Amino acid sequence: MIFNHQIITSTNQQIITLNTISIIIAIYNRKDELFELLNSLSHQTDKDFEVIIVDDGSLINLRPTAELFQESLNIEFFRKDNSGPGLSRNYGAKRANPDPENFRDYRENWLVFVDSDVIVEKDYIQNIKKNLTEIPCDAFGGADKAHKGFNLMQKAISYSMTSVFTTGGIRGSKTAVTKFQPRSFNMGVRKSAFEKVGGFSEMRIGEDPDLSMKLWENSFTTAFFDNIGVYHKRRVDFGKFSKQVYQFGCARPILNQRHPKFVKISFAFPSFFLIGYLLGFIEYFFFQKGIILGFYGLYTFVVFFHALLQTKNISIAAMAIISTYIQMFSYGYGFLKSWILLNIFRQKPEEAFPSHFHQS
Repeated sequence: MIFNHQIITSTNQQIITLNTISIIIAIYNRKDELFELLNSLSHQTDKDFEVIIVDDGSLINLRPTAELFQESLNIEFFRKDNSGPGLSRNYGAKRANPDPENFRDYRENWLVFVDSDVIVEKDYIQNIKKNLTEIPCDAFGGADKAHKGFNLMQKAISYSMTSVFTTGGIRGSKTAVTKFQPRSFNMGVRKSAFEKVGGFSEMRIGEDPDLSMKLWENSFTTAFFDNIGVYHKRRVDFGKFSKQVYQFGCARPILNQRHPKFVKISFAFPSFFLIGYLLGFIEYFFFQKGIILGFYGLYTFVVFFHALLQTKNISIAAMAIISTYIQMFSYGYGFLKSWILLNIFRQKPEEAFPSHFHQS
């Protein structure tokens, strides 16, 4: 095991701070994506870190892919029964960087979680360590962005997921939010803080914002590191993307119940967007007026030109309109359905959405 030592001197004493970085990857199938991620990690300028892969009951054998990088990475591979990403990350966290006896009192162990479908830049680890010495925090996150090698649909979906006109830019920029909420596609947590809050919950969807809010509730701080962005490979078709954001929408009212202190009206905006669109059609067909739909036309115009400005590609900008409406409608419907089931019909989250939770 290789460690990064930082020596801080004062008049009367010398303190050694031991910083260790453990990259934890929970994965289910995704053989090709794992290869691309490990390949990007193998080219890091700072090689002082370990990689822990947790195979969450994949139907294919992923070990040979991991073994390809045994010479270039300090890598450990574990396989377990399927339990979802959150509990699999907990499994990996327990096996991260056991503390050597001589330095146990001075440990600064950091758990860095990345999704299996991301690619990191070669200075990813270097920038994390630099930021940790300059920005005090207990957890951090970074942006996700579209790689130049992504296809047009992936780039359009990436725009929708990071645009200020859809998600508020939470995933793409620190300037768009007042309190950054790290997400597990690109998230680091001090191991001691992670253990204190109990790690990820049994939720299969929304487990990462759940962890962020548990950290806040325990007075831990979070930060956005603007130089550790990852390239996040999006769903390759609109159908899968719609299903994904629908699940995100369903998870939000569950998170609101768990963490009422952090509820925001903006979480319901996609539902308002969906309801407003339906009201626009009612206004048009029954009252022969198009005022409401006119606002949606303006919104479409703004999204198109903003996407064109960001991507410099008219095809991506056109597809971004489709992906944006899919995101807003699917998320909005999921949020509305979940809110009604939990608050009107008073169902428990585990009853309303059993697939969202690990069944032990």
